[in-house]
Amino acid sequence: MIKLLTALVFVETLLLIWVFAVEPRLFRVTRYQFSAPELKGIKMVFAADFHFSPRSERRLRQIVETINAENPDIVLLGGDYAKGYRPEVSMPARQIAAGLAKISAPAGIYAVLGNHDSWYGGKEMAAALSAEGINVLQNDFRRVDCRGRSFYLGGVEDVTTGRPDITRALPGDGKPAVLLSHSPDVFPDVPQTVLLTLAGHTHGGQVYIPGFGAPISNSRYGQKYLRGLKEEGGRRLITTLGLGTSVLPVRFCSVPEIVVIEWQ
Repeated sequence: MIKLLTALVFVETLLLIWVFAVEPRLFRVTRYQFSAPELKGIKMVFAADFHFSPRSERRLRQIVETINAENPDIVLLGGDYAKGYRPEVSMPARQIAAGLAKISAPAGIYAVLGNHDSWYGGKEMAAALSAEGINVLQNDFRRVDCRGRSFYLGGVEDVTTGRPDITRALPGDGKPAVLLSHSPDVFPDVPQTVLLTLAGHTHGGQVYIPGFGAPISNSRYGQKYLRGLKEEGGRRLITTLGLGTSVLPVRFCSVPEIVVIEWQ
């Protein structure tokens, strides 16, 4: 009995070390390939939910270096650059923006804001990003020219702290587009003309129990759009597991990730 209890304590200790000290500091590259003539040959990198604290300088450098190593044509950022609910627990907006501006992408860097950015100060975060040449999309869109091809990229406001307007975020002429959203909860309203919707916010549950799911989903749809690739009616959604942590600095079976998308 004593040996069993000792073994259980040992396993629990290892689990706590993994959950609090190891997995949150990792990140991996998750790759997808899709076919679309309008985007053929274009390489996108998508990252979200950074939650940079004042001590995240090294993490920021690692993320930027990993993205640049992929040689992307365009980089898309899904919000929640700030940490926590108060500015004093977050890396300053100008420092975050200056770090992210070191990303190299010939067709540009595009971003939406998340709920934590609004709590930090949405106007300040948007201004800091814009000042560094990062295009912030808030219910609007841009035409992107890349590798001899053209497509539209739209971005909506956060569902928690803003008013996402998909109609305003798309060109309205029926031309193919990619949509960037902080939350996956907009996906049921996305039209067929959108080739791919990219979202974050859920952190994949942050704690995920195989065979059961996530105790907390941060989505009105529960587990439905929690993580990874989902396809409905010919439409695609990728919900990234994100890169940081929220509320508690823990992760389990939700290794932080950077998403790479190659169009063929």
